[in-house]
Amino acid sequence: MQNSEEQEYRVRKLEISDKGKGFVELLQQLSVCDSVSDKEFEDRFRELSALGDDHVIGVIEDEASGKIIATGSVFIEKKFLRNCGKVGHIEDVVVDSSTRGKHLGKRIINFLTEHARSMGCYKVILDCSVENKAFYEKCGFQDKSVQMAMYFV
Repeated sequence: MQNSEEQEYRVRKLEISDKGKGFVELLQQLSVCDSVSDKEFEDRFRELSALGDDHVIGVIEDEASGKIIATGSVFIEKKFLRNCGKVGHIEDVVVDSSTRGKHLGKRIINFLTEHARSMGCYKVILDCSVENKAFYEKCGFQDKSVQMAMYFV
């Protein structure tokens, strides 16, 4: 039997109705995320859904308020290395500022890493800020290399 907090903060896959539950506004707490029209959201949702288990977005909905309060995604990269292995890439992890400290980020990370494991990935990787390094270490990640980026916009 789950306790009430576990039921209240269950991780599930993103649903098309989650736009109306504050999903885009939550992403705005993480990075630049301009307004997304209903059509744009629906089109991107269907595009990602067509990828099946190769791209999964997990969310936690606060059952009391009906708002999405945590999210993260994982996509599966298929490689030739490691005997045609697979790598999970975790992206866009954010917990609503009003609900931090309740281990919701860890729940999201566990959901995403277990999905990568179930897909046969030999590792799962992510990039994070220096400020978030300790959090990810608590989730079992190790400092591995240097992140590099080239932005086009």
